[in-house]
Amino acid sequence: MSSLAEKDRPIVQLLLNTGTCPRCILRFCCVGSQTLYRHPHKDLMKDLQEFLKNSQEKEDPVCLNVSDPPCKRIRLEPRGEGAEDLNHNGAIPQVPSAGDGNAAMEKVCNVCLGILQEFCEADFVKKVCQKVNSADYQFTSFVFSVSLPPQLSVRERAAWLGVKQQMRNLGLPLAKDDIVQLKEAYKWIIHPQLSEELGVPADGKSLFEVSVVFAHPETEEECHFLATACPDCFKPAKNKQSVFTRMAVIKALEKIKEEDFLKHFPCPPGSPKNLCDALEIQCNNGAVFVAGRYNKYSRNLPQTPWIIDGERKLESSVEELISEHLMAEFKADSFNFSSSGREDVDVRTLGNGRPFAIELVNPRRIRFTAEEMKRLQQAINDSSDKIQVRDLQLVTRSAIGRMKEGEEEKTKTYSALIWTDKAIQREDIEFLDGIKELKLEQKTPLRVLHRRPLAVRCRLIHTMSSEYIDEHHFRLHLKTQAGTYIKEFVHGDFGRTKPNIGSLLNRTADILELDVESVDVDWPPTLAD
Repeated sequence: MSSLAEKDRPIVQLLLNTGTCPRCILRFCCVGSQTLYRHPHKDLMKDLQEFLKNSQEKEDPVCLNVSDPPCKRIRLEPRGEGAEDLNHNGAIPQVPSAGDGNAAMEKVCNVCLGILQEFCEADFVKKVCQKVNSADYQFTSFVFSVSLPPQLSVRERAAWLGVKQQMRNLGLPLAKDDIVQLKEAYKWIIHPQLSEELGVPADGKSLFEVSVVFAHPETEEECHFLATACPDCFKPAKNKQSVFTRMAVIKALEKIKEEDFLKHFPCPPGSPKNLCDALEIQCNNGAVFVAGRYNKYSRNLPQTPWIIDGERKLESSVEELISEHLMAEFKADSFNFSSSGREDVDVRTLGNGRPFAIELVNPRRIRFTAEEMKRLQQAINDSSDKIQVRDLQLVTRSAIGRMKEGEEEKTKTYSALIWTDKAIQREDIEFLDGIKELKLEQKTPLRVLHRRPLAVRCRLIHTMSSEYIDEHHFRLHLKTQAGTYIKEFVHGDFGRTKPNIGSLLNRTADILELDVESVDVDWPPTLAD
């Protein structure tokens, strides 16, 4: 085995003897050749045994399996904890011969708990791919992730301490950072097999994730002693069933002293009876984002579901009328709706509409042509006379930021039908047309105080244009700073908005109808009909 050097022989001999699988042995020997890990388990076992046999025949001066005379370095070194596998001459017991290889291979690895054994075989790869194919996702590449039992980190530390002791006896250095991580080695083995079976390449930047969650109930309590030694590392967290997460265990292993670890855990670790369980094989596609503009023509339709104390007040919403079609076509698990501002349930949105975006979570289908998006838009528009959608298109996550900018920085145009208690003439309202950049101070309106913090917001009315109707009614067209409360600007909200139309006209005023005529956000891009 050309990737192993003579200095690796004592590591190979020690680990083979204590029940470690060939691939974990390669990891501890810091072998970085990916192709070597992909060799069949039996071949690797024979290669390691042949390597030991050839090394013994060379009669190297640092050979440990000679019984007489003993190595001076080993005789002079104090016997440390974790080196129990050395015999009284400082020799490592003999490993099984090539003829005994089957017995060695059947044993579950005392470090990886079988992950680099059974779960690298073609049968398991096919099982993963069957799960992926049955989920019916669209994807052109994949990223593979694996969740390991936290106790694996404890076992790896114990095995490493044994190797470290052995190398110390030989006067050779060993840095734990040089050891190939189990996850990395597993991916080296599994990626080519998954790629061949699925017919697409593995790509670390892919939005389609295939994940496997491993567990090993037989040894799950092995990391519990760390909670006593390092209690600060194990704190309850939301959405975590156990405090013994992999990150918490790793953090504790970094803090615990070597001698304290060895008091609580055998070194090297014992061989388990059972393999790991592959608890879950999951697929997940990265979110897809759809944007467009909507018009709302109903004065009895909220933007989002109107539910108070668990009771639905109205049967539908803008969000639901749009999303139900997108969810069905993209075959997504869920969605998140956002828009450039919002209108009240009794307010229409006219003109070019209000920009919106929908995040579709874990969609099975991700590829749509421009023509298919047009048909989807038409299906939404045909389903209801309460809304219409335009410029429906796929966008990126980063592009949505341009829509959110408009909530505070852009302008909006409104049309309000206003009633006054005292009779008015045309000349009574003409002065409103000449007011420019009117500064308002608006306390949080009473109607939204239950969901918005109390604050005084400064807003601008850029321009106004009045349209006389009769002695008690007129229409007011306003261009305002985004975020202005128009209803409160009209009736004053019991003096919480100053000035207001009532105070400017010196009479009581109220708003009967309000329309949003334009939301001046240049996004998403306009599409040709």
